[in-house]
Amino acid sequence: MKKTAIFALGATVFTAAAANAGFQPAQPVTSKGGFVGNENIVTVMQVKEMRDDTDVILKGKIVGQLKGDKYTFEDSTGSITVEIDEDDWRGQTVTPADMVKIYGEVDRGLTKTEIDVDTIQKL
Repeated sequence: MKKTAIFALGATVFTAAAANAGFQPAQPVTSKGGFVGNENIVTVMQVKEMRDDTDVILKGKIVGQLKGDKYTFEDSTGSITVEIDEDDWRGQTVTPADMVKIYGEVDRGLTKTEIDVDTIQKL
């Protein structure tokens, strides 16, 4: 039991020493992407019929700011309120002339349906 504990401690020290000595893996580490395939883009009209918390992707324009983090999003089928938190903008500046893709989820209340945005992508 003692030998196993000493061996484990020695392996840990060796690993930490190698990391601190500037050890580089054989392959450079790059940021990993994910699968890019067909996206199911839905319309504002379709969103208004969907269940609460349904993940959606919409393509259109943000045509105005309502109040705080609430904006009006518009596509060819209508308009809907979207909630975009400051960090969801990811440093992008968007004007009413810019086409965007919104990734979010349906937020259905008693009297209105909105989109809670996770990510916005300027196209």
